[in-house]
Amino acid sequence: MVFEVSERTSNLIREEIELAKTEVSEKVTTLARGSAVGIAAGIFAFLALILLMNAFALGVSSLFGWGFWAGYLLEGVIFIAIAAGAGYFAYNSFEKTGAPIPTEAIEEAQKTKALLTPGDES
Repeated sequence: MVFEVSERTSNLIREEIELAKTEVSEKVTTLARGSAVGIAAGIFAFLALILLMNAFALGVSSLFGWGFWAGYLLEGVIFIAIAAGAGYFAYNSFEKTGAPIPTEAIEEAQKTKALLTPGDES
């Protein structure tokens, strides 16, 4: 009887460890996939911006009759503002996801511990 309880407890603990591994693996995979797509999007956006930046600076300077330097200066200020907004968005995205901690597995382990520990009703 004691051997059977010990065997079941060991199996339960092994299953909870597997659950934790699976949960962490899923979270890491999701973060990696999102990061890879974000990097690819950034590369294509950067390549498009190379072409658009020159056209914008020349167009603004021509439209307002400014020198070329003023068009490029205005463009630089705009791009710094866009970069700050994108960095803030990225920071918030990573904060929402959080660390890949197996929260569900930890909760299950705590429930199991409470069931297996005699006299502990916490």
